[in-house]
Amino acid sequence: MKPSRRSLLATTAALAATTTPAAATTTPAATAPPGGGRRLRTGFERLAADGYALLDGQKVGVVTNPTGITRDARHIVDVMHADTRVNVTAVFGPEHGFRGTAQAGGSEGRYDDPATGLPVYDTYLKSGQPLADVFTASGVDTVVFDIQDVGARFYTYIWTLYDCMDAARLAGKRFVVLDRPNPVSGRSAEGPVLHKEFATFVGRQPISQAHGMTVAELALLFNGEFLTAPVPLETVRTTGWRRTEFHDDSGLPWVPPSPNMPTPDTALVYSGTCLFEGTNLSEGRGTTRPFELLGAEGLDGRWAAAANELALPGVRFREAYFAPTFSKFQGRTVGGVQIHVHDRAAYDPVRTGIALLVTAKRAWSGFAWRADNWIDKLTGSTWVRTAIDSGAGVDDVVAGWQEELAAFRRVRQEYLLYR
Repeated sequence: MKPSRRSLLATTAALAATTTPAAATTTPAATAPPGGGRRLRTGFERLAADGYALLDGQKVGVVTNPTGITRDARHIVDVMHADTRVNVTAVFGPEHGFRGTAQAGGSEGRYDDPATGLPVYDTYLKSGQPLADVFTASGVDTVVFDIQDVGARFYTYIWTLYDCMDAARLAGKRFVVLDRPNPVSGRSAEGPVLHKEFATFVGRQPISQAHGMTVAELALLFNGEFLTAPVPLETVRTTGWRRTEFHDDSGLPWVPPSPNMPTPDTALVYSGTCLFEGTNLSEGRGTTRPFELLGAEGLDGRWAAAANELALPGVRFREAYFAPTFSKFQGRTVGGVQIHVHDRAAYDPVRTGIALLVTAKRAWSGFAWRADNWIDKLTGSTWVRTAIDSGAGVDDVVAGWQEELAAFRRVRQEYLLYR
């Protein structure tokens, strides 16, 4: 019988608490950052400050990618490998790979890392027992996760987290999550909630499209709500972060989590404009502003004008023309919009994405959904596609998921670690 949500929450919260006091007592006071008064410390910083006591006597495998770095831009695997206080014996790479050399839909495969000599195992598109077998073959005792997420349900790293937690459970391994801030803030959950029949690697479980959580909070949610049995889970929380803050408040360097996530600005719009992957319009891949530039052959300034007429909070749209170097419309000039967010606190990326879909369909007779209805996988149900096709306006489309979103928000609230 599956344990209750509250009993699991108490267990995982207690495990998390065992890591945080020790780290806090051994972390020296930080110099206040200019104008901030606080210094943020990531989960890794606190783990290292405590002498890796949480990993003492363990063979450690690290699930990470290029975002797993220190404040001075060193990779945590390189730092840990050089430190005699911790025994890192393996690395596990997600989509795009450990060192980040692969494009979307690719990975680096199995190899030995030239910098450290450590074996790197590929987790991409592996789950369940096959992934558990990878953990078993690696010989590790504890699996550590440290990857920067961007706050969107369809960004695959959170499902790498989910799959690795489940596989660690099957393989009898401990699981440790080193937390990092949500770069687009953790203010609230927004957007439609996934229906289970639409579960894929861009959405395994019923969470909202913009989840507004950190990876440690998601790990607690996954353990308490979705895994068939809990994995032995411990978290090392970030300190000095508030839910209303964005990436540039953190003082941390930005590393693109994937090739088409070059800046924090990209992350800010991504949970809405990634929906254009489900259409025949370019989502800006092959440009220097992916997900901020959207367009197609035959579109012109009428789209930007229609979007601006909606007076969406925090954002304006500029008529734009561009020629993608790869992906849709490669080498051809297309017309469309560039998104300019001028008030992050007011901006709602999911509502904005829906508004752009509605206005694009009205402004361009060539608008079409991808033939495989990928939009349904991205939004988590048929609602958005069928509502827009029936002529629904933005308010009507957004209203269609409010009841399910309210239910998810109530569950989410139990797993939040930060104010």
